[in-house]
Amino acid sequence: MSLDVIEREHSRSGFVARELEPARDAALMRKVHELRFQVYCLEQGFLDAIDYPDGCESDEHDGQSYHIASWDAEGEPAGYVRLVCPDPIGLFPFQSHCLALEAGTHFPPADQSAEISRLMVSAHYRRQPDRSPEILCNLFRQLHACSVRQGVRYWYAAMERSLVRVLQRMLGVEFRQIGPVADYYGPVAPYLIDLREVEASIMQQRPELLQSVRVPELC
Repeated sequence: MSLDVIEREHSRSGFVARELEPARDAALMRKVHELRFQVYCLEQGFLDAIDYPDGCESDEHDGQSYHIASWDAEGEPAGYVRLVCPDPIGLFPFQSHCLALEAGTHFPPADQSAEISRLMVSAHYRRQPDRSPEILCNLFRQLHACSVRQGVRYWYAAMERSLVRVLQRMLGVEFRQIGPVADYYGPVAPYLIDLREVEASIMQQRPELLQSVRVPELC
């Protein structure tokens, strides 16, 4: 995806969210890594900026992830999220930090699961309460499309309670907490989300959230 494509699509919407292909979209991926550095290192202090002298935050999970970014009319990243696939033994990043789980927790098949990670909105748009929800909606539309395409039914996510409340209002579904609060880039708890439940709720309450998403047919 090029900046020209982004600019053309902005004639129809304030923001455009698309999945990036790192090998093809190197320049756009750099902008994404710069946003991650800005949010995780400079604004939130989750990571030490000195470890990223080029001003780009990345980690070992990027290579096993699908990357989705929302772009504004100037071609700058307004928001970002990645979908992390399981490692070769079926584990996810959150499991290295959220060690305790609720009794009776059962993990769905790893090959049908992925972890929502690095969900963020740029500081510029976080300061605009009417724009941040639009960016999140665009990201989640494409996150859903990517999940359908890859055969993912279940999402894991380690989130602060305030973000959970925002997403539950937006999607109209309760997220299932599967463990206590742990320190994982701030105090967060792990959640498990069944996309079939999300889809059913959205189609009943807010079908427009899934409109305009070109969902490819599964092979």
